[in-house]
Amino acid sequence: MAKLGKRTRAAREAFAGKENVSVEEAVALVKANATAKFDETVEVAVNLGVDPRHADQMVRGVVSLPNGTGKNVRVAVFARGPKAEEAKEAGADIVGAEDLMETIQSGKIEFDRCIATPDMMPIVGRLGKILGPRNLMPNPKVGTVTMDVKDAVAAAKGGEVQFKVEKAGVVHAGVGKASFDEGKLVENVRAFVEAVQKAKPAGAKGAYMKKVSLSSTMGPGVSVDVENATGN
Repeated sequence: MAKLGKRTRAAREAFAGKENVSVEEAVALVKANATAKFDETVEVAVNLGVDPRHADQMVRGVVSLPNGTGKNVRVAVFARGPKAEEAKEAGADIVGAEDLMETIQSGKIEFDRCIATPDMMPIVGRLGKILGPRNLMPNPKVGTVTMDVKDAVAAAKGGEVQFKVEKAGVVHAGVGKASFDEGKLVENVRAFVEAVQKAKPAGAKGAYMKKVSLSSTMGPGVSVDVENATGN
């Protein structure tokens, strides 16, 4: 059995006996124990009582975090002509059409968000098996298939977070950096949890939100009281 480092042992000791705490206490714990040599991301995970194999139990959505993510989001845009120019002016990192499709097919995916104008979807559709599993497929439901390229790029760059439930019924996302003020992290966590709550599908039965937990990139997790997290 591998020995635990001093930092890991200290974090686990700090988290011992801490369960179903308030969002404020969870943020304070995670922030105090994010002692890696880089600015760790604070991550929230929500376990849901859904089976995403059923279409009426799929959970997906988008939320603009009030204090941003602290992450430099790289944005790719499928567009032509004036819309391609609009995307570049808005700050998109990669803009293209067939050339961008070929780049992605070659295995080169150097972006965190993908946006497309509606006329580009026949091209983008060929990339479903590549972009889909990475939650990068443009979708009109979350505003990434749109003619309003400028606003979509600005939203992606400004702290908008997309979420989609995984096979195990878990939704997770980065909601800020450990260097953020505690109050700002608390606001971001609550905004994300509230968005997941609002995205409750019609087919969800029984308890919808089963568990909420918070962690940093390199740290252990702590469970958050669900009612406190949802503001109930």
